[in-house]
Amino acid sequence: MLKNYFTIAWRNLTRNRLRTAIHILGLSLGISICFLIFNVVWHANSFDRFHPDRDQIFRINTLTEYTGGASYPNSGTPGPLGEVIDSEVSGIISKGRLNTLYQILVVVSEGNRVMGRTGEATYADPGFFKIFPRKWLAGNPANALENPNSVVITQSNLQKYFPGVEPIDALGKEIIWIDRDTIRTQLTGVVEDYTENTDFIFKNFISFSTIQTEEQKEWYGLHSWGNVNSSSQLFIKAEPLISAEMLKESLNTVSEKHYEKDQESKTSFTAEPLSEIHFGQNYIDSSVSKVFLNGLIYIGLIILALATLNFINLETAQAISRAKEVGIRKTLGGRRVELILQFLTETYLLVILATGVGLVFVEFLRTLFISYLPDGFAMDFFAIQNVVFYLVFPILLSIVSGIYPSMILSGYDPQRALKGEKLAHQGFSFGVFLRKNLTVLQFSSSIAFIILVLVLNYQIRFVSSQPLGFDKGAIMYSSLPFMSDPDKMVQLQDRLNLNSAVKGSSLSGSLVSSTSLWTSDSYIPVDTTEKQLYVQVMNVDSAFISVNGIPLLAGKSQLIQTDEILVNKNFLKEAGITDPEEGLNLEIRFGGGQKKIVGVFDNFHSRTLREEIQPMIMTTNPKFFQSVTVKLASGQNLAAAKQELETIYKSIYPYETAEFKFLDEQIAQFYAEDLRIRNVLGAACVLAILISIMGLFALSSHTIAQRSKEISIRKVLGASLAQILGLISKEYFLLVGMSFLLAVFPAYYFLRDWLDGFEYRVEMPYFLFVLSGLGVMLICLLIVGLHSYIAAQTNPAKVLKDE
Repeated sequence: MLKNYFTIAWRNLTRNRLRTAIHILGLSLGISICFLIFNVVWHANSFDRFHPDRDQIFRINTLTEYTGGASYPNSGTPGPLGEVIDSEVSGIISKGRLNTLYQILVVVSEGNRVMGRTGEATYADPGFFKIFPRKWLAGNPANALENPNSVVITQSNLQKYFPGVEPIDALGKEIIWIDRDTIRTQLTGVVEDYTENTDFIFKNFISFSTIQTEEQKEWYGLHSWGNVNSSSQLFIKAEPLISAEMLKESLNTVSEKHYEKDQESKTSFTAEPLSEIHFGQNYIDSSVSKVFLNGLIYIGLIILALATLNFINLETAQAISRAKEVGIRKTLGGRRVELILQFLTETYLLVILATGVGLVFVEFLRTLFISYLPDGFAMDFFAIQNVVFYLVFPILLSIVSGIYPSMILSGYDPQRALKGEKLAHQGFSFGVFLRKNLTVLQFSSSIAFIILVLVLNYQIRFVSSQPLGFDKGAIMYSSLPFMSDPDKMVQLQDRLNLNSAVKGSSLSGSLVSSTSLWTSDSYIPVDTTEKQLYVQVMNVDSAFISVNGIPLLAGKSQLIQTDEILVNKNFLKEAGITDPEEGLNLEIRFGGGQKKIVGVFDNFHSRTLREEIQPMIMTTNPKFFQSVTVKLASGQNLAAAKQELETIYKSIYPYETAEFKFLDEQIAQFYAEDLRIRNVLGAACVLAILISIMGLFALSSHTIAQRSKEISIRKVLGASLAQILGLISKEYFLLVGMSFLLAVFPAYYFLRDWLDGFEYRVEMPYFLFVLSGLGVMLICLLIVGLHSYIAAQTNPAKVLKDE
């Protein structure tokens, strides 16, 4: 019986090649998108799932909220919390503390070999390996990190630092770490590297007890409850059944105990499950936005739904032409359930073929969108989850797509069907009603996608064209070694300035515009009191203003004394000063001392245009400069200039890997997520339109073929070509109009929320809504008009000769 079902199904598919091709192409597009998104989502959720008792592991995060609505979540915690959390919060089995190190220089004492800088080193306490156990190749996990100046490394770093040495033989060897101080450590353990997907990139674990003195604790920001640094991480393993909400309540008690009530700010702690770390702040900046990921899921489901609706629409339209087949089968004793199984088998065969074609499309889509896929993403077609996808997904899709058409087909009355009566009754037809509404849903999705893409592009072009308040053209930058000798930094700056390609250079703690943010409080004298002002702070040298082309409104740009500062126009505005000249020589309290304003600069966008420009203070502390910025002279060969700059850098810092990048490329990254959303929506838009067009092409062809006699009669009775085209197109004009109305509201609400995320944005461009509707209307009328024109041009005698 089953073989018979497949044989008949195959004959039907090969007999109606156009219908089969449209079905396979439409469904394969939906399946390929779903398969790719399924693998991306699976990959994103696969990180750190291999740890034992992973549901009991949490990272403690800090949230600082300020009056006025500003809030700053941080994956770090104040140092003292790590000391008291297990005694002041109930339900904790173990705690593990990390203090990550930024690009620390590694030197192996044996042979005095400089191994370069690494971002894979961290201070760790013994509790960390209790929460995240590893396989130990050498050393005792119970005490390897107990004593100061101990270090545990992974097997890959063992081969890097001590090639050919067995793990047990490497114990006791010295490794030097050069940060603020020189840290000499003895190797006390070797562990295996992780082979699974993980956000824990560390391969060098220095004992946390190495941080001993108060001076060291202050340097690493571990001395105060008021200091929150993302480098200071705290993990806990909770007892079973302890939830994040329960931990949050206990942590609120801790924050109330250790923080004074402040009207200006509030600090609280939250417990982030291990499964969520990949979607938040992590160590390799590989986080995936859950909003973006959920958006991909919705897009995949919408595209698949469109393809499914297309299938249902065309099959119900084709059902009439198979009425006699159903009548004969029923007359010969065929039961309805057998007919349903026959048509579901035909649908399943179609879906299987579409799945095969879809897998070919997947590789094309993966190549096309490779830059949007996460780092390390690889698609294993024979992975268990994908094999399950191949087996289960076609069955589910066949049932969803085929059940309604099969019910319609199997429900025909055999007597009426064999007499050639195509309609069981006159008047309202649910099948026609359904087909029209499915067409409306298809086109409303297409219109909504077009509106989203056009408005997103409009806003991105707007923010990209806005003046930023500084000169970003022909400016290159590079990072400086952490805590570099100030004299060496000045030496590098002097060497750069002597180069003919360089117009000027500057040293600073951060770029003129970046995601970096340093904030602080300042106090402005007002009569006999002080006004507290929350400000953004930048650490710069005297050339920063001129090199970056920031307009100076008053005073000087040079910061010679440590008590001198520069402020922006918004700072004076908050202070109640309108004339920049009046702000000069004003003394304020900032950074633990009195500071004097020696210069006023114009407002500029130091961050994205999602944020308003904050009051800003520029101060100078050469010890903490981390970037060098270079303004190139006009007419330079950029590639050659880049190479010369890197050569100069290497001559000052021979052990560093220098790379100069363009500032405008860094600024463009501010909107990388928005561009990614726009481009993904654009691809979805193209697919939605393509599927809708294929469905409309087949549906209008079938519908007009059914009305061929009506068209011929009207033509014989004197109807003009324009009247016939208008008669047939009118129905589709109304359908697209309804689609437009359905598409406008969801698109508007999504765009309103997205645009509200920008401090500087366009007004809602309603004209783009109208253009989207008109565009789809034009496409629809062209397809229907073409079929109508062909039908109207047919000789009526050929159509009516059997009447």
